[in-house]
Amino acid sequence: MTSAAVLIIAATLDYFIGDPWGWPHPVRVMGWAISRFTKFSITYCQNSLTQRLAGIVLGIILIIGSGFIGYLLIQRARLLHPFLGVALESILLASCFAFQSLRRAAETVLQPLTTGHIVDARSTLSHYVGRDTENLTQLEILRAVLETVTENATDGVMAPLFYAILGAFIPVIGPTTLALAYKASSTLDSMVGYREKPYTYLGWFSARLEDCLTWIPCRLTVMTLALLSGKPLYIWQICRRDAVCDPSPNSGWSECAYAAILGVQVGGTNWYRGVAKHKPLLGDAIHPITPNCIYQALQLTRYCFLLWLGVAVVLLLSN
Repeated sequence: MTSAAVLIIAATLDYFIGDPWGWPHPVRVMGWAISRFTKFSITYCQNSLTQRLAGIVLGIILIIGSGFIGYLLIQRARLLHPFLGVALESILLASCFAFQSLRRAAETVLQPLTTGHIVDARSTLSHYVGRDTENLTQLEILRAVLETVTENATDGVMAPLFYAILGAFIPVIGPTTLALAYKASSTLDSMVGYREKPYTYLGWFSARLEDCLTWIPCRLTVMTLALLSGKPLYIWQICRRDAVCDPSPNSGWSECAYAAILGVQVGGTNWYRGVAKHKPLLGDAIHPITPNCIYQALQLTRYCFLLWLGVAVVLLLSN
């Protein structure tokens, strides 16, 4: 019953409050630790082997450490008072969910874009994507926002919920420990999981581990979205046709599922520091991408999240 309460409270906190600006956040602590270790490793590890070993050490320590520290904090809080333990665990778990943050990020780009301030929209978008944004057209900005929303729906929303639910069925661990560990893996991937220098060898372990940890929740998310769309076979066929062409084993599937449901096409040419990078086209361009498509994608993520949450709570309460 405690785990069910924590899941419900955490989901409610994320939906109505999200991550208040300037408040302490576990991801900021993780980011600080990754940054410091990365600078040390790049300075003192001068060849591919030592950098790979440093990357393994970084990944293992941060992922296990994040979950373990969260577990210890929750246990200490429970010793002071059971309700304090529930409150702390709920707040920590809410910090692992990024639905509200994802929605706010999309809205901050769409608001100036829909009022004709495309320069402001480009500038705002640059805070959320790695691609060059200075010369993007309105349609390219909309595509970038939709790709960001649909990619992060899996690793920022559904995968943390998956590991929270998994942990909830392990009494000793609880929902927050595994969610924090996954969040550490996701943060590592976003900070050092690149093929480009200086992260080529340092980040390979983090990138591959995050791919493995996200693989199951990504497929479950795609199947859930397909069922919610009312045309599961069609969605699965489009994903089998297009998503397999994407170099990422997860983001392509996530983006493709949403694109198929919305009847739009994502992917194409993006520019990174002046260098063109071509991504495979996902979905069919039946309709143009509009701001409404992005809001529909966010709504689909919310329905998927609530469905998983509801099923988990019912199963937990029935035990």
